[in-house]
This record gives sequence, structure tokens and C-alpha cells, in this order.
Amino acid sequence: MIQTRREPRPIMYDNADDEDIVYETRSRTSTRRYRSNQGTRERNTRDDVMIDRQAVPQRRRSGQTREMPALEAPVRESRRLSQEKKAKKGVPAMLVMGIGMACTVGMLVGLSSLSSWWHVYQDDLRYGRPRTDQFNAVVGHGDSASNETHFVIINLNRHIQIIEVPGGDPSKVRMFNGPTLVGDGQDLTPAWGETKDANGDGKIDLVVHVLDQQVIYLNDGSTFKLQH
Repeated sequence: MIQTRREPRPIMYDNADDEDIVYETRSRTSTRRYRSNQGTRERNTRDDVMIDRQAVPQRRRSGQTREMPALEAPVRESRRLSQEKKAKKGVPAMLVMGIGMACTVGMLVGLSSLSSWWHVYQDDLRYGRPRTDQFNAVVGHGDSASNETHFVIINLNRHIQIIEVPGGDPSKVRMFNGPTLVGDGQDLTPAWGETKDANGDGKIDLVVHVLDQQVIYLNDGSTFKLQH
């Protein structure tokens, strides 16, 4: 350790009446250290004069990365890059959304087609092709409980036809024309019937159901007539 002596410097006071001069006699020391592993030295000096350390460049130690001065990027460039990143991230999201919508529409169309096919399949099992409904009933046209009247309701090329076999006797067959259906696929529309007293006169009438409509044939005691 090497010590150096510096001359004291006067310190002036603001009081003009006091003409004495006071000297500062603090000792000045200087310390020098050596580091053998890095081959660099550090010098720590202690002085009464304040040194702005930020104004003095510091040496970079061995193994320590050099600090680069911070550069401020322009605000517009930063915003542009941010928008480009958002746009790039948004493309896959839009693609996934489009695929999801397409899949949803495909599923709805598929379910609708499946429902329609299942409905037609059920009608095929019940009514066959052409669509035909058959049943027996006692309506008072020469029939009895042992010889019931047989009814056949058929959709033949979109034309509804009713066939009556009174008392099961084929020689007495009667045919009644029903409504005509309009539209594609209406030849697969089933028509079915039932017998009941529709007008309250005590006689059994014939009621034919087609889609959401009812066609009533009133019983006059010997045959059926379309109700107007």
C-alpha cells in the first residue's frame, strides 16, 4: 500500500467578518488492488471531490457481457409489427372458424337427410309401396260382426282412392275418389282411415286422413257420400 500526501486546501466561509482561514487536513489515501486470475486491476480512490460515475466509462470485466446502449424503436414501427403479428395469428383462427361452420352445416344437412330417410323407411314398413292402408269395420252396409266390411285406402300415383267391400263380398265392391296430391314425392304420402259418427246422426261414417287434412264420407245407410 502506497500513501501519498497532498497539500491542504483552504475552505472559505461565507461570513465576511471571520477572516481566519481553516484548512482541511484529512489524509488522502489511495488503494491499489491486483487480481491475478483476470489480469486486470481496479483502482479505488477516495477524494472529497464528488465524481460522477455515470460519466466515466467502466471497464468490462473478463467473462462479463458488454452492455449495449438501449435503442428506442419508433412507435409506428412497433405498432406495425404488432399488427402484423396479430394478423398472422388471426389467420388460423379464421380458418378454424370456417372449418367449424362448414362442419356444422354439413352435420345439419346430414341429420335432415337422415331424418327424412328414416321417416320414409318407417312408412315403407307400415304402408308399403304404393302406400296402402287396410282395416275392417261394421258400418251397416249388409255386414255384421262376423262379416265386416273391408276398406282399402291407397295412394296410387298421388291419387287417393277408397275401396269398400261390403260384408266382405267382392261382388259388391265400391270405389270412391279421394283428393289428388300435388308435389314431388307426394306419391309416398300415406293415407289412412277410420270409422266413426262424424255428424252425430247415429250412423258410422268414414274419415280419411291425408297429411294434416281429414276427408269425411257420410253414411246414408247404404253407401258413403263425400261431405261438402
